[in-house]
Amino acid sequence: MKKYFITGIGTEVGKTIASAIITQALKADYWKPIQAGELNHSDRMKVEALIDNDRTKFHPEAYKLNQPMSPHAAAERDGVEIDISSLKTPHTNNHLVIEGAGGLLVPLNDKDTVLNLIESLNCEVILVSRHYLGSINHTLMSIEALQQRNIPIKGILFNGKENKDTESIITKMSGVNIIGRINELDDLNNSVINSIAQNLKNKLI
Repeated sequence: MKKYFITGIGTEVGKTIASAIITQALKADYWKPIQAGELNHSDRMKVEALIDNDRTKFHPEAYKLNQPMSPHAAAERDGVEIDISSLKTPHTNNHLVIEGAGGLLVPLNDKDTVLNLIESLNCEVILVSRHYLGSINHTLMSIEALQQRNIPIKGILFNGKENKDTESIITKMSGVNIIGRINELDDLNNSVINSIAQNLKNKLI
């Protein structure tokens, strides 16, 4: 069974949409270990609303923090400390999609980052990249950070409008597999998510 950790080159690059598409493509289970803010409209709820299959199970968050901040700061405001040793992947006989928070070096406490969490969960990474000034640097740095820890990378999933120059140099310099692209979406619903999921399915198995 596949166990994918969905992380991004930064915030607001489309991890949740990517997670919904990958979850639908594999009919996988979904887990967001740490939710900071938007507890009434969490990422789990967003993904659940976009999934259209009868196999996916949605596992509860381990930490539900009230403030939309970096997890370490949100946890401090709530009077808790995130302990990554307590974060164990849910038991399932299905594929599992795990959605991270922010980028790889987002702090979870005074010593651990999302990168440490990925390492402890022993899973393969799908890196979501979105084009903006500086995104080449952020993408290549993210890849290098993962490779330095010997964390396996399934591939890069580009989100948004195509930029051939950017994608070409990232591909050449990183040597990482390109899973595909999520084009800019004007309408977001189950049908759209399922259509993209079917196009990407073979590259995720």
